[in-house]
Amino acid sequence: MTTTLHFTKGQGTGNDFVLFTDPEAEFPLDPDLVRALADRRFGIGGDGVIRAARSGALLDRTAVAAAEQGVEWFMDYHNADGSVAEMCGNGLRVFVRYLLERGLVVLDEGETLSVGTRAGVRTVARVRGGFEVDLGAWHLEPGEPEVRARELHAARPGLALSVGNPHVVVALAGEDELAALDLTAPPVVEPAPAGGTNVEFVVPADPLVVDGTGVLRMRVHERGSGETLSCGTGAAAAALAVRHWAGAGAPDAWTVAVPGGVLGVRVVAAADGEHVLLSGPAELVFSGEVAV
Repeated sequence: MTTTLHFTKGQGTGNDFVLFTDPEAEFPLDPDLVRALADRRFGIGGDGVIRAARSGALLDRTAVAAAEQGVEWFMDYHNADGSVAEMCGNGLRVFVRYLLERGLVVLDEGETLSVGTRAGVRTVARVRGGFEVDLGAWHLEPGEPEVRARELHAARPGLALSVGNPHVVVALAGEDELAALDLTAPPVVEPAPAGGTNVEFVVPADPLVVDGTGVLRMRVHERGSGETLSCGTGAAAAALAVRHWAGAGAPDAWTVAVPGGVLGVRVVAAADGEHVLLSGPAELVFSGEVAV
């Protein structure tokens, strides 16, 4: 039986998503359908698919926990390959923009909205020029991973950390090395994380700090999506890694240039440790319908 799916295409610094509303989580969203929707040649095209569902309608334990906290909307996020992801920083900003445009929430500048994700409840603030997401407490992961990638002629040490989803950040020597990377194939991380990981390659600016703000450039290979023009949690991870390497006196505010634009990252103190906040634009590109 054919069903018509009403969708919206959205993007945040070039990280693009197919979004649709399914309040009671009745639509049969399986990996094959996710791959078909995200296909850039035969489908709509996107780095991921996001379903807007009410937290109480999903059986996932994180959705149940969100519902118990009174959080109405859950970002049901799926990577382009059909796998399920814990979080997506760019996707969360676009998700809130979508909820606003659909009239599902009201959020004035300066106000915040709580959203359920598989990484836990996240708070999104509407700010001038876009949205700022509190990604929650971050932490370093144990181990000393090494990373190999095409056109990177020797394995490089990486720093493993979590911002609600897993990342390994690798520092490169300069812009030429960053530009030469071939990320059409997944980087090889050893030891291999059991659930996979996102891998960020970064080049700190020289000077590193400009007017009190750290500056760096990044490319990313996202788990389940390949190289993307931007990764919000990846930008946060990249800033946190460079801040960690820089040591005492490193700034808490960063700008991260990605192929799709520029993102802002802030580190703030909280009761449960340092939180990392991600800011940037979120746009809805077009809407339509597709038979599935």
